[in-house]
Amino acid sequence: MTPHRPDIERVIKTIREQLQILATSIGLTPLRGDASNRVYYRVSLRSTPLHCPQSLVLMQLADPEGFKESEEAISTSDIPIAELPFANVHAHLQSSNLPVPRLHYYDRDAGILYLEDLGDVTLEHAVRNADPHVIHTLYTQAIDILIDMHTNASRQGETSRPCIAFGRMFDVPLLMWEFNHFIEYGIIARNGRVMCSNDFLPLKEEFQKIAECIASERRVFTHRDYHSRNLMVHGNQIGLLDFQDAMMGPAAYDLASLLRDSYIQIDEELVDELIMKYIKGMPKNSIGDVDDFRRIFDFTSIQRNLKAAGRFVYIASVKHNSKFLADIPRALGYVRRNLQKYPELKLLHTHLAPYVPELS
Repeated sequence: MTPHRPDIERVIKTIREQLQILATSIGLTPLRGDASNRVYYRVSLRSTPLHCPQSLVLMQLADPEGFKESEEAISTSDIPIAELPFANVHAHLQSSNLPVPRLHYYDRDAGILYLEDLGDVTLEHAVRNADPHVIHTLYTQAIDILIDMHTNASRQGETSRPCIAFGRMFDVPLLMWEFNHFIEYGIIARNGRVMCSNDFLPLKEEFQKIAECIASERRVFTHRDYHSRNLMVHGNQIGLLDFQDAMMGPAAYDLASLLRDSYIQIDEELVDELIMKYIKGMPKNSIGDVDDFRRIFDFTSIQRNLKAAGRFVYIASVKHNSKFLADIPRALGYVRRNLQKYPELKLLHTHLAPYVPELS
C-alpha cells in the first residue's frame, strides 16, 4: 500500500492546535525515502515565533494499522504490539538519553508522525570524499553513541510502557530466515536458477553453524539498521533514525552494520581502531576475549552482508525499486574477504562461490 499525500489543511490545524505553533502558512516538500512503506515530507513553517522550530518532518504511514506487522522478519515477541513500534522504541531510546529526533505529535487517525527535523545530511553523505579527520571524528562519535545504546538502552528501566525490543531477539530461527532470504533472492532470483542439492544442503549446514555461533553471544539492545543512511549529521551531532525494528541481539551486529556498511566503505585501519574503541568503551567483562570478539564480528558481518544482498534483490524484484542493486558488490566484497580469512569457512566458500560471482 502506498501512503497518500497528507491533507494540508489537517496538517496546518494539527500544527496550530497540537504543537501550538502559529504558522500563517506552510510548505510541504517530499523527501527522499527508503525502501519502506513510509513516505517523508519536510514542513517549512512561515511566520512562526522565533523560539518555535522553523521546519518539521512528517512521517506518513501507508496504513495507520500497518504497524502491527513489521516489514522486516522478527522473532516471536513476548510483548504484545499495541502501539506503533517507532513510537514505542523512540520512548525507550529517549529515556535512555540517546540522540533520537523529538516526536512532537502522533496523529493516529491520519497515520502521521510530526518529528524534529534533523536535516538532509546522512553520515554517508558527510563522509563521502571527506577529509580523513572528518571521517575519523564522525565515526568516533557513531561508536560513542553505539556504546551508550548498548549500555544504557539494554536496561529495561522501571516503566509501565515496556519496550517491544526486549520481547524479540536475534535467535537461530531468525538468523536462518535471513540466510534463507539470501538463498531465495541473492542466489535463486538473482541467477534465475535453483541450487543443486550437493551445494544447497552443505550450505544450509554451514549457515546453521554460523547462526548458532552468533545467537550464543550475550545480547544487547540492537538497533538492527545502524548504518550510514540511518545516522543523520545535524550540526556537530549525530541523530538516530529507523530504529522501529530494534531487538535484543549480539553486540557485534550493530558494529558490523556500521563498519561493514553496504553503502560506503571506510579504511581498514580505521575499522580496526573503531572496533578496539568499542571494546574498550563497553563495560568490563561484557565483551570477553578480543580475538574471539573479532571472530564473532567477522562472522556476524557475513550474515549481515548476505542478508543485505538478498534484501536488495528482493526490493528490486518485489517492490520494483532497483536503486540498491549497485550496492550488492560492496556487501559481497566484505563477505569474500571474511570467507578467505577463516580456514573453517572454506566449505561454505566452496559451495557458495559458484552461485555468487563476487565471491570467486
